[in-house]
Amino acid sequence: MGPAEAAGILGAGVAAGAINAVVGSGSLITFPTLLAFGFPPVTANVSNNVGLVSGNISGAYGYRREIAGQRGRLIRLGVFSVVGSLAGAAALLSLPSSSFKLIVPVLILIACVLVLVQPWLSKRIAARRERRVGQGDGNGGEGKERTNPALAAGVAGAAVYGGYFGAAQGVLVIGLLGTFLEEPLQRVNGAKNVLVAIVNGTAAVVYIIFAHVAWLAVLLIAVGSTVGGLIGARYGRRLPPLALRWFVVVIGVISAVKLIFF
Repeated sequence: MGPAEAAGILGAGVAAGAINAVVGSGSLITFPTLLAFGFPPVTANVSNNVGLVSGNISGAYGYRREIAGQRGRLIRLGVFSVVGSLAGAAALLSLPSSSFKLIVPVLILIACVLVLVQPWLSKRIAARRERRVGQGDGNGGEGKERTNPALAAGVAGAAVYGGYFGAAQGVLVIGLLGTFLEEPLQRVNGAKNVLVAIVNGTAAVVYIIFAHVAWLAVLLIAVGSTVGGLIGARYGRRLPPLALRWFVVVIGVISAVKLIFF
């Protein structure tokens, strides 16, 4: 790996860490970057996952005020996140690499759609919060969880997706938490960052033990995403989201095309 490639991966890590803290689709930046520099798809996915864990943690730390009061909830949902992530990671390692090349372009395109509809989803969640607060049904702190089994199943399903590939899993988790919890959107986003960190951290342990990891790429992504996660948590709310979302989508589409045709 030359200096230009190293700088490119480091920069992609910074961008991914910031995007993950705010939107939840940073893998659509780092994964295509690794592909562009010649990493095999499964190795790129594994190394990308391991490298982004520190950024997930720094993003969750940046939202520590919003996370306050949610410990019990996050412990409960974290158990389902661990189980789902283990299943997704096992699927990645047990299925042939040719299956990954067929499945992931579809997942990337789905992730791109999720990134685009996330603002609409967030507006719907926020509007419902306002209606419930106006009716005297708002609830702070631990919040009131509706149909807990459905929420747990949804979180586990999102964790399976995250353990296998993971791009835009944060958007899925925001949608689930926003649907079932009586919490402001920023507290939902903070909880999302914790659960995504649990999913990626669990999968990373499996990958380190059983898969081939490109450690230099991991180091560069880890450093970049850690910085980016702190930046995203601090300044992400101030960024105009439209250009950021379209940038992520364009990169994602390019990577899907690359996997399909090259």
